[in-house]
Amino acid sequence: MSSFPESGFTTIVLSDLHLTEEQVPDTKNLLWKKFKTKEYFFDQDFSDMLDYQMRSVDGKIELVLNGDIFDFDSVTKYPEKPTFKVSPFEKHNTMFSQLEKSIFKMDVIIDAHPIWFKALTKFVKAGHRLIFTIGNHDLELHYDEVQRIVRKAILDNPDGQERIRFCEWFYISHKDTHIEHGHQYDPFCVCQTPVNPFIKVHQDIRVRIPFGNMTARYMVNRMGFINPHAEENYSMTLAEYTRFFFRFLIRRQPLIIWTWFSSAVVIAYRSILYRLREPVSNPLAYEEKVEAIAKKSNASPKIVRELLTLAAPSAVSSPWSIMQVLWIDRAILFLIGTGLTLQLFLVLDQLIDVQFYWMLIPILGLAPFFIFYTSTVKNRLTGSKNLSGDRMRWVGLVTGANRVVFGHTHEVKHEIIGLIEYLNPGSWSPIFEDYECKKSLTRYLYVKICPEDSEEGRVAYLNEWKDGQEIDYYTGKKPGS
Repeated sequence: MSSFPESGFTTIVLSDLHLTEEQVPDTKNLLWKKFKTKEYFFDQDFSDMLDYQMRSVDGKIELVLNGDIFDFDSVTKYPEKPTFKVSPFEKHNTMFSQLEKSIFKMDVIIDAHPIWFKALTKFVKAGHRLIFTIGNHDLELHYDEVQRIVRKAILDNPDGQERIRFCEWFYISHKDTHIEHGHQYDPFCVCQTPVNPFIKVHQDIRVRIPFGNMTARYMVNRMGFINPHAEENYSMTLAEYTRFFFRFLIRRQPLIIWTWFSSAVVIAYRSILYRLREPVSNPLAYEEKVEAIAKKSNASPKIVRELLTLAAPSAVSSPWSIMQVLWIDRAILFLIGTGLTLQLFLVLDQLIDVQFYWMLIPILGLAPFFIFYTSTVKNRLTGSKNLSGDRMRWVGLVTGANRVVFGHTHEVKHEIIGLIEYLNPGSWSPIFEDYECKKSLTRYLYVKICPEDSEEGRVAYLNEWKDGQEIDYYTGKKPGS
């Protein structure tokens, strides 16, 4: 089979597919994690889109699956007869990020999406190239053994394996395009040490999971009406949460406040625990790892090291900030206020006969101060994923690319920032405007970078796969028409 050309090929970039397990419908409540049911799988659309590209593109295709392709955080299944220890905590949430558990999760995802993997098999066998860049929801792809399982699911023989590549967090295509998931610039989802992503916890080797993904694992997984891929579903004001509770939760999850509080405490504890762990590494092998990352990413070791310096500091470095995000700060203030009021009541009750309901007066008196404090706390999640123009400029200067493609934010973009062309194809994951999953917001977008006969080099388009056709995202017409 012919080798892949060094130039003159078309690059297609997709991001944030969030493939996960199939959710069996809850007969008692059909809305419970409805967005994860097979009804909303896009596997056939993905397969049809790839078939179209292979028919219509003149020459070879490089498909870059740009992070969060697999969602290990959302897999809650565990083996019925495990050969490894699965704690009751893991059965109630999701299994930890140890190797054997990550392998099981990967197998679950593969079993749930046969059409998707068959599409990639056909694609690679046709001589095209497949690149995976690792995002924050599929950090377990750092395990070589998990990568081998994915390779085997696509190709069960060595022929063509060299055209399947896994990159730690970025990839440079054709020397003109820097492709990266983008979580390295989000303080809530940054992988602290992508060169050495493993830590030791209680004698177990695990992938270090960021704070944002801890939230998905230990809170959102337990709140089945909330779609983890739609930030507006869980980043709400107090009034919005109140309306949400009385509309959806009062019957299915009346003790949601306890679910939230217990989850928040677990997330804060585990995030700080993981943050403080030293990476499992061999200092003598660091440069070898940097060189290996550079080779896979079409970069130099110098570029790898410089990109590492651009990463955002972890939000867990400021424990109070993550407590604000989790609303633990407001829970603490509420408990302190209630405790002081109760203490005042007990003192007064010793002096005069006071009815218990009088205790409500000071609590109501404190309510305006509580509401004022809540209104002044900035929603740190909103805007944390935004990728600034300065960051684009530095990425371009470091890599020499004139084009940057990111994912992660789920926000569709195609704009010029300074001298850099910036694109983001958004997400293919099932996102809905409503909790009943009737008003879909998902659009199957991808970046298509084509070789052109011009001095400007390749040209990038933002296209959409809709009703079995490729159309331009902005005009709604077939590209070129």
